[in-house]
Amino acid sequence: PAFCGPQRSCCMKKLLAIFAAVTALSAQANETLTVAASAVPHAEILEFVKPTLAKEGVDLEIKVFNDYIQPNAQVSQKRLDANFFQHQPYLDEYNKGKGTDLVAVAKVHVEPFGAYSDKFKKLDELPAGANVALPNDATNEGRALLLLAKAGLITLKDPSNILSKPSDVVNNPKDLKFRELEAATLPRVLTQVDLALINTNYA
Repeated sequence: PAFCGPQRSCCMKKLLAIFAAVTALSAQANETLTVAASAVPHAEILEFVKPTLAKEGVDLEIKVFNDYIQPNAQVSQKRLDANFFQHQPYLDEYNKGKGTDLVAVAKVHVEPFGAYSDKFKKLDELPAGANVALPNDATNEGRALLLLAKAGLITLKDPSNILSKPSDVVNNPKDLKFRELEAATLPRVLTQVDLALINTNYA
């Protein structure tokens, strides 16, 4: 399960409150509320709250997407009522880049971020010139670089900037080689790189 015990209960309560607000804005009682979500864990969480929403007259329709662009695009185009997949920095960057004015209804949770390798068990085992795969969307790439900086593998120009890019690396003692890829493809390239920084919903 995506959540268990008190965490899951807390998450469900937040989602119910969120959907009550969204329903008031975009759908009437006993009508369908269509929400975009990434497969894991967001769609799973929505499936968990779906029966409770049905009892309150909300027919929740879940649309699963494997990319980070279409969920926002389709909400902007009013093809969907809402989405559930992103954190605030990503939404801010999307609005800035696309000229949209989407807003967050509420905060639910943030996906953990991890470093994965099929070749090495510890980060200090990475060789000089190791190939490191990063998500290519602005905020998650920044999260990946901040994680590498926290591990002491690189130094960033601004160690608190979540929008950091490879060009902001000011010290790279192992001469790590960065490959910027779509977040959803990162698990599939693990055998081709030495290290991949991946959102846990894709890991």
